[in-house]
Amino acid sequence: MKNSFLADRMLGTLAKYLRFLDYDTLSADTLEPGNTREDTVLLGIARSDGRILLTRDRELSCRGDECVFLNSEDAVGQVRQLVEEGLIDPDLTLRMHRCSVCNHVLRKAKQDEIDGCSYAPKDKTGKKFAWCPVCGKLYWMGSHAANLEEKLKEVSPGKGD
Repeated sequence: MKNSFLADRMLGTLAKYLRFLDYDTLSADTLEPGNTREDTVLLGIARSDGRILLTRDRELSCRGDECVFLNSEDAVGQVRQLVEEGLIDPDLTLRMHRCSVCNHVLRKAKQDEIDGCSYAPKDKTGKKFAWCPVCGKLYWMGSHAANLEEKLKEVSPGKGD
C-alpha cells in the first residue's frame, strides 16, 4: 500500500511533486490561514486519516510518530529524503493521475474540455490529456513534466545513468 501524506504550508512544491508521482497528498494550504492551533489541527488530520505529516518545523515533527521532519529547503532534496527513508518508491516516474492543485483523481479529458482550454498546446498530436473534474484543470505530459522528470533523475536510482 502506498503512503498518503499531509504537507505543511512550507511544502507546497513538494505536495505538487508528490501528486504528480500519484501520492495522495493533502496540503495545509487548504486550511484557513491564521489559526494559531494549526499544528494541532494538522496532527489531528494526519492521525485520523492515517497520513504521514511532512514538515520543515522541527518542533512540530517531534509531536508525533506520524511526523517526518524534512531537512532540505529544496523540493528535490525533500523527495530524495522520502526515497531514502523508504516513504516513497524510488521509481520516480510521473504518473499524472492526481491534480497538482487540489489532489483529486484525474480522468481522461473530453474533447470539448481540451478544445475549450486556452492553455492547451496547439499541436495535440500523440498527447494524452487528463482533466480534474473538481478544479477544471487540463493536464498532459509536456515540457513542464519533462523538466520535472529531468530534476528527479538525480534522485531516482538507475535514472539518468
